[in-house]
Amino acid sequence: YTRTLLAAALVARLAVCSNGAQDPAQDAQKSADTAQQAADQAQQAAAAAPNTATEQAANQAATAASAAGQAASEASQAAGAASAMAPANSGTASDTMSMAKDAAGNAADAANKAADAAKNAASNAKDAAKDAAKGH
Repeated sequence: YTRTLLAAALVARLAVCSNGAQDPAQDAQKSADTAQQAADQAQQAAAAAPNTATEQAANQAATAASAAGQAASEASQAAGAASAMAPANSGTASDTMSMAKDAAGNAADAANKAADAAKNAASNAKDAAKDAAKGH
């Protein structure tokens, strides 16, 4: 529930920003949400068939979801920094803004990779649960 509230606050904050760092930050948040959903699915699979394999996969998904959330937070901070610099037109501010946009993009990539890892872990948890149900 806390993660949902944080996500809502992040989305609201991003809506206020209107610069090039906003899109990567929003992408990062979507990835974090996807990772959290995957982690939830993995936990459900582990609960349905509690064994070492499903529990390990659920833990991996939760770790990946946490990493995605952290990356989304970093992207948001970078977007905020870029937004704060937008009014300044000096070369240094422009360079710093560009770096903030790059940081947001890098954080979005990290969130996306973490979301993929969470999805894979959730898939592994489901497979392990199916195997457990079959008696393997």
